[in-house]
Amino acid sequence: MEKIKIIADSTCDLNKEIIKKYDIEVIPLVVNFKEESYLDGVDMDFKGLLKKIDETGMFPVTSQINPMRFLDIYKKYLDEGYKIISLHLSTKMSGTYQSACIARDMLETEDIEIIDGYTVTSGLGCLVLLASLLKDRGLNIKEIKEEIELAKPNIRSKLVFNSLDHLIKGGRLSKTAGFLGNMLGIKLMLCVRDGEMAVTEKIRGSKKALRAIVDYIDEIQVKEGTPVILLNAESEDGYDILKQKLLDKKFDIVECEVGCIVGTHAGPNACGVFFIGDY
Repeated sequence: MEKIKIIADSTCDLNKEIIKKYDIEVIPLVVNFKEESYLDGVDMDFKGLLKKIDETGMFPVTSQINPMRFLDIYKKYLDEGYKIISLHLSTKMSGTYQSACIARDMLETEDIEIIDGYTVTSGLGCLVLLASLLKDRGLNIKEIKEEIELAKPNIRSKLVFNSLDHLIKGGRLSKTAGFLGNMLGIKLMLCVRDGEMAVTEKIRGSKKALRAIVDYIDEIQVKEGTPVILLNAESEDGYDILKQKLLDKKFDIVECEVGCIVGTHAGPNACGVFFIGDY
């Protein structure tokens, strides 16, 4: 059996228990408040991010992982006899995948498989968790990559944002549209589609938005042996209702908190579900 290390970037937003259980190496992206920089999930969590934004009035920018950071980590595990599966957020959202490829090319090795997850946050978390499960089943890195590539188009997600403020500040939504949306009580339903965040519905009122996710859960067909990830971004409304609905449906669920990178754009009081659809 190959000695395999699963590596991911911090946008996978997996909880610490899962990371520890499967011995996943998570490399943090960086959150920048002008001259101050923080490692996502190491120096700062989502609550700390919100506090910093509130205290400073500044909106942070995020930075990808540079090739030298990948080089150091890859070399460490290769020297220990590992082969590596490295999974990262969509190339449409970050240059992190390209940095990983540069590092692999510098090492001139065939013992590293790098995957563009073509998704982010708990969508990427689903793929990282699947890779870990496949590793435990004894698959080699080529077989794991093949299965992940099959799973990628089948990532399903639905999120609801109760506030549009961070989407406006991050440039994901125009100020005019955001102002009108907030004034009218519009809630955005988003998913990750074709490697990017996409608005699926605009619903007026929190109860209707929550009902849309509950209805979505009723339609879920999950790939056997994989969980549904319930993502929380300091949600004040709906999270417990969604959790109970998933438990009532007898799904294997994993609860995760959004990290700083995705949370920068999502803001607080958001939640959603991610899973690998049956294929």
